[in-house]
This record gives sequence, structure tokens and C-alpha cells, in this order.
Amino acid sequence: MDQNMLGQMLPEQSARVSPTLIMVNQLLALSSIELQHTVRAELEQNPALESIESVTCTSCGAGTTGNYCPVCLQPIRLMSAAEKLGVRQGDQPELGPGSDDGFDAEDYRPRDPGAALADEEFDPLTLVASEASMAEQLLADLMASLPADDHYLAEYLVGNLDEQGFLGCTIEGAAMALDVPVSRVEDVLAVLQRTGPVGVGARDLRECLLMQLHEILERGQPEMIPHVEQVVTNYLTELGEHKFTIIAQALGTSYENVVAVRDFIKKHMQPRPLQEPPQARPWRSPSPTRFVMPDVIIRERDGELEAEVVETYRFSLRINPLYQRLSTDGSRSDGSMSADERDHIRRYVNRSKLFIANINQRRETMHRITSCLILLQEDYIRHGVRYLKPLTRAQVAQYLGIHESTVSRATADKYVMVPSKVVIPFSDFFSASLSAKDVIKELITKEARPMTDKEIVRHLREQGIRVARRTVTKYRNQLGIMPSAYR
Repeated sequence: MDQNMLGQMLPEQSARVSPTLIMVNQLLALSSIELQHTVRAELEQNPALESIESVTCTSCGAGTTGNYCPVCLQPIRLMSAAEKLGVRQGDQPELGPGSDDGFDAEDYRPRDPGAALADEEFDPLTLVASEASMAEQLLADLMASLPADDHYLAEYLVGNLDEQGFLGCTIEGAAMALDVPVSRVEDVLAVLQRTGPVGVGARDLRECLLMQLHEILERGQPEMIPHVEQVVTNYLTELGEHKFTIIAQALGTSYENVVAVRDFIKKHMQPRPLQEPPQARPWRSPSPTRFVMPDVIIRERDGELEAEVVETYRFSLRINPLYQRLSTDGSRSDGSMSADERDHIRRYVNRSKLFIANINQRRETMHRITSCLILLQEDYIRHGVRYLKPLTRAQVAQYLGIHESTVSRATADKYVMVPSKVVIPFSDFFSASLSAKDVIKELITKEARPMTDKEIVRHLREQGIRVARRTVTKYRNQLGIMPSAYR
């Protein structure tokens, strides 16, 4: 036989992913709600695993020994293990403008006001757990002004408000969908327009501005200037296109008077009545977010920032003492248990140990990453978005000596509470554009006249922020700000 045909055995190394590593990465990628589902499912399937009772805050999930949470200062009640592992939010569609799933007319039929209390016990802390949006507050005020029989009409109308506060349905369409007379919908809409910020419930921008104009006339403050109502009623499009000369000729007035009308509208009227006015809030996100429970809390103690993983308090797992004792007794092989019983106990005890170890590994990884972010972004955490430094997940991974994908999994869909008690996504630490967006928003808010994107670039460079004009345009569009010609 040809010796060249004989096989040769050579040493070779190959990387293999262990099942333990796969499980750790899967747990690391889970959001807070998904992790609670996973833990609850494991408790139901594994008789050797159990949860330890503890006192936690229903708002932020932090542990406490007193009557009030030291983090969010909310009253504390004892939560059972089932409550902590149950889904506290995110299972039901949110009620608010802009949703596509929650506003079927069938959901707004008249119903017994006490039916909800009959189905489940009302927990007043659920009202404290999240900051009510303006739409939710509007609905609460509206229901207080209407009889119970009209509450479902109010829900339907508020549900059809868009993010700016405009009514997205016609009165006739609402009446047909709810099978009520048009006059009844008009009456509820009138109460809605009186209850909310002036302009809410308008069908278009012209109606919104006219509602605010009439309110200014009734109040007498500020002093009205000529031609405002005529411009809003007949020449709003031309005003937005800066065709001041055409408007002045049509009204028989001067160019300066039309500019004064434009300035009056910008100063005293709100084209988006349901949106909050610009405020100097350094933690304000450029896009609206709903309330979420934080995964990690960054708190200040003795002048130092430290990270605390909230899951440590949301649930604490251990091996069932009975299974632990039977596992020890079964290893002696004294004949007190059958082979199947020993295999059952050994399998579930080992499974519990592995699951608890993986949960602890997840907590440790999130704690290390957050501690690294505290070190690298301390100014941002203490003082706000203006102090955000450019940072990538790869840099954090290199600093900690772990893989970049581990950092990505540990920070995806997770939130952190900063010392100011505001909850922000982990992704904000890696979004250097937030600082530039905040400056752009401030510049436009305080502009004496509409600035072009090129002028904004110049102002940014004066503050040490170098971005291209097309980048400013992109950021401005993401902030929902119109170009200078339409501001």
C-alpha cells in the first residue's frame, strides 16, 4: 500500500460554544419583562427552584427595609414572589394618541363602571408607578367633567388625538362608529376642547389657531394686533411660505404689519397644543417614551456614584431545601431512593444550580458595564446631555476585556435610573448625537429669527461641535422641527 495514502493524525484546536455560555448570552439579551417571564417559567417547571420573599418598591423595583423607597420616595407595600415575577407593564397596549391597535370602536361601548373592579383588585400604586402623559391627564380631567354614560365617547375622541393634539377622525365617523347621534359627539368634543389646552381637538391647524385666538380675545391678554384673524382664516398657507407681500396687498396693509402678525402667532400661539412647551430639561429625550422600570440604578453615596442592579431585589432564587437535602442523601447510595428518584433529584438540582449561576453572571456583567459607564461618562450622569462624550460599545468591551457582542446584549432594551431619578435607555450613553440635538433644539427655541441649517452649523462650531449641514438637517428632522422657511 502506498504510504502517502495512509491518514495522519495531527493535533488541532477548535472553538466550541458550551451550552452554559449559550444560556448566559440568552439571559443577558433578555429585557426586564422577558427575564421575569423566563424566571417565572423556570419556577413553574423546576420543582427544585424557589423564590425568596423580599420587600421591593412597586415603582422602580429597588429593595428597601422601610416604609418608603430610598430611590423614588414612593410608599412601599409587600410584594409576593408571584407579583414580582408577574408582568407589571407592557402586556397591554398603551392608551394614547398615535396607537394603531387600541382604538377599535368596539372597545368604547358603554360599560358598567364597576365592572373593572369586579374583575381585578384596583391597586392605587399603579397610578404612581408611571408619569401620566398629557393625553392620559386630559382623559382623566375630561371624565371628571362628563357623566359616566359619556366616558366611552371621551375615550374614543382622546384615543383619536394624534401626538400634536389634532382630532384624527370626523364627528360623523365617530358617531357612526359608536352608534350615537352626531350632536352627542359634538357635545363631548366641545367639553374636550374646553378642558384641554386651547386648540386640542381641532381638526386642522387653522381651527387650532382660531381657537387660541378667540381665547386670547376673551382674556384680553396680550393686546391684539390688526389682521391676525384675517391672516389665520384666509392666508395661513401664504404665511407659512413667507409670501408677506402678497398677504399685505390682499389686506391693504404694509409688509411690516404682516411680519408683526407672524411674530404674534409665533409668540402667543401653540401649533401643537398637546405637546409640552420647550423646557430646559437636560434629560428630556428627543422622542417621547413611556415609563419603564429601570434595570440598573445609579445612585450617589458620599459623593461617589455607584451602580446597583435592580434584579437583585426583584427576585432572589435558591434551591429548595428539601431537594438540597435529598440530593445530599441520594449521593450516599444507601438504598433509600430508587435510581429514578435519584436521577430526578440530581437533574433538577443541577438545573437549578446552573440557572442561578447564569442569573448571577448576568447581574455581574451588567454591574461591570454600568460601573465602566460611570467611570467614562460621569459628567453626563451628573450634569446632563451637554456633557455626553463620544463612546462606543467596542471601547467599553475593550476596557473590560470582554467581547463587544456581550456589551450589546447587556445594554439592549435595558434602562438605567440616574441620580436625578430620571430613567434613560442604556443606548443614550453611546449616542453622541444627543448633545448636538439638545444644542440645536435650544438654538431654534431661542432664535430671534428663523435660522437656516447653515447658520446653525456656524453656531455649533462656535460651541466646539463640528457637524456637517446635512447632519444638522437630519437631526432637525428627527426632532420634528420644520425648516426655517416654515418656522
